Amino acid sequence: MNQAHILIVDDEEDIRILLKYNLEKEGYQVSVTDNGLSCLEIIAKEKPHLILLDVMMPQLDGIEVCERIKADEKNQDILICFLTARNEDYSQIAGLDAGADDYIAKPIKTKVLLSRIQAMLRRSKLQQPQKQQAFYINREKYLLEKDGIEIQLPRKEFELLALLASRPNFVFKRDQILQKVWGTDIIVGDRTIDVHIRKIREKIGDQYISTIKGIGYKFNE
Repeated sequence: MNQAHILIVDDEEDIRILLKYNLEKEGYQVSVTDNGLSCLEIIAKEKPHLILLDVMMPQLDGIEVCERIKADEKNQDILICFLTARNEDYSQIAGLDAGADDYIAKPIKTKVLLSRIQAMLRRSKLQQPQKQQAFYINREKYLLEKDGIEIQLPRKEFELLALLASRPNFVFKRDQILQKVWGTDIIVGDRTIDVHIRKIREKIGDQYISTIKGIGYKFNE
């Protein structure tokens, strides 16, 4: 049985009912609320491991709720996944910049939701405490080894990781990353970086790359 506590925050009752049913069926402990203010109150009393947070809500929208949660050091290890019916790039980027770990577009597919939740929890300290592990990056052969195990990365993911790792603890700005990894001949959006970072974290662990809100990313030494 899963011991993770998941908080669902959505102003649509049918979505709350559907998500609660499917998550409890998988063995998760589930709490629900319909607005951002009560979400903050629940967090103050009982600290969930993961929050499924709707973006568009009355009183406080999901972006502001996320920012308030992450502003408190005690909440840094709470995972946040946005639920959004909006497909515009800016809402997804704003969510990630606010400190979210992932986002899922509505209408929500149950199998996708459960898979993403399991992936987030698996990468977190809750289910898989990580010790700092040794990396070997061979830029000529596009080879990445972690503790002697080879990890396959697509070329752009490898170049992005190699760039960040080239200067540990240095914050690379988004425009620097775009220029050095994608160059000036190809036009890509900020979301491209965010998606590549998320995929890299899925393969090597969350603790190696930190998001610096509104600025860029850094590789943790």
